[in-house]
Amino acid sequence: MAPLSGIKKWFGQRITKKSGSWSDMLAGLSLASMNIPQVLGYARIAEMPAVCGLYTVLFPLVAFALFGSSRHLVVAADSATAAIFSSGLSEIVSPGSARYMELVSTVALLNAGFLLVARLCRLGFLADFLSRTVLVGFLAGVGVQVGLSMLYDMTGLVSNSHNTLVQAVGLFQGFGQMQGLSIAIASLSCVVLLAGTRQKPHWPIGLCVVLVSIFCSWGLNLQHYDVAILGSIRGGLPAFSVPVPGWHDVLALLPISASCVFVIIAQSAATSRAFANMFHEHVDENADIVGLCAANAAAALTGTFTVNGSPTQTAMAVQAGARSQKAQLVFAAVTACVLLFFPAPLQYLPRCVLGAIVFCVAIRMIDIQALVHIRDESPGEFRLALVTAATVVSVGVEQGIFIAIALSLFRHVRHSYMPHTLVMAPEPTTGILEAQAVAPGEQSMPGIIIYRFCADLFYANCNLFTDDIMELVSSAPNPVKCIVVDCSAITDIDYSAAQVVRDVLQQLHARGITVLFGRVAPFFLKDMDRHHITPVLGKENIYMQLHTALASARKLCGDAKVL
Repeated sequence: MAPLSGIKKWFGQRITKKSGSWSDMLAGLSLASMNIPQVLGYARIAEMPAVCGLYTVLFPLVAFALFGSSRHLVVAADSATAAIFSSGLSEIVSPGSARYMELVSTVALLNAGFLLVARLCRLGFLADFLSRTVLVGFLAGVGVQVGLSMLYDMTGLVSNSHNTLVQAVGLFQGFGQMQGLSIAIASLSCVVLLAGTRQKPHWPIGLCVVLVSIFCSWGLNLQHYDVAILGSIRGGLPAFSVPVPGWHDVLALLPISASCVFVIIAQSAATSRAFANMFHEHVDENADIVGLCAANAAAALTGTFTVNGSPTQTAMAVQAGARSQKAQLVFAAVTACVLLFFPAPLQYLPRCVLGAIVFCVAIRMIDIQALVHIRDESPGEFRLALVTAATVVSVGVEQGIFIAIALSLFRHVRHSYMPHTLVMAPEPTTGILEAQAVAPGEQSMPGIIIYRFCADLFYANCNLFTDDIMELVSSAPNPVKCIVVDCSAITDIDYSAAQVVRDVLQQLHARGITVLFGRVAPFFLKDMDRHHITPVLGKENIYMQLHTALASARKLCGDAKVL
């Protein structure tokens, strides 16, 4: 009994730690009223039965509340991950089939395995490799893709393709077959949802829309007027089962799962950090990975789909007054009550209303304000965001997330590959030395050049280091006797760059030019020793401060006077 009592004690500590005031319980009720309609819509994105959306806010929600670190993050169904795995799986098996549902649970189980490995390897830092710029573009692309697909439900059409561009063409081709009453109901729902959420963000607008539409559908028999409804929804708690995938299934699902996991880590970490900063709290990304692992394992075992840290639902929880995971536990309890006692009314929910709910969620994913800010501050990054969004829309969500990762890393490498390089040169009006971009003919003072390389030295940028120095030497107005390299920004050097640096030092020495390194950090000095740069440069030419290196250079040049 000792291990069992220990587990109970640990769970009790977790809940007590995350417990808040009674406001958390009220926030949980409010959160349930707003999010239950939304998760039904996420099930539609995932191309799963509507009840599976409710399953995502049952045991997975509780699992993260017990194991996660964040006091605010809501882990449940999410449009981005739902779009990723549904887009990939639809190319393997027919959506909605028993086989499809089995593979969906398998993806959730694989995600749990990947997340466990990520936690053991302490890979929480991987979230930092997805820049906010491309994440904004990625979510915008997903919003366009999801919103366009929901237009089919809102207009009473049926899509035969998962490609967004083909779907766009299909909407124009099917204009004559659109169902007028469905369009009217969906349009009215969108107006109420968007205007109501804007004017009364704390009110359960989504729940009101769902309840009114269910009542009207039942009372007016909207199905008789060709308005599609959800149909029968299985009630009760989910049945527990363990997915047993074959080896070929695992190989086929690995890329899809890898895409989901990266989005899960990046999006969850970004969301939990944002709200932790808002309340001046600390969050442990690696502990959150444990919670995400447990939540996805719970999803796999209860026959539902991948869950993720949801920015939208987390924002709703905070706006409702939630300050701990106790609110999420109340949310799960309300969901259980709906599953046990109120599944029958949901069957009358019109699909056009459900599509309108998801369409409004998709619109909110397109953060126009963030895109405008990015454009104003960094046009280059704005173009990267647009490329990411265009890839998601034209090619697919899975490809879009890999493009997002690649572009994030590419931008970082580009900055390192073409870093700023400066030379200290006299300002024309005052004559005081100022840092200026490297240009032919620049010289710090007679016989001396002070050069600054603003990045680590590695194989891709070391030739820039050499070219700059040789250009400054050859174009100097006065013969160069000494070069002072400001190493304050250089913290590391690789094998290839070290060889290039040794070569240029030997060339300069052969021309009678002394090279001094100033502001050399201890870790850079160790690299210089390991790569045999120190013997070529000379220990006497290495300085911890720049001013001592410059004083030595002036002495070597006959105490040259600063211009």
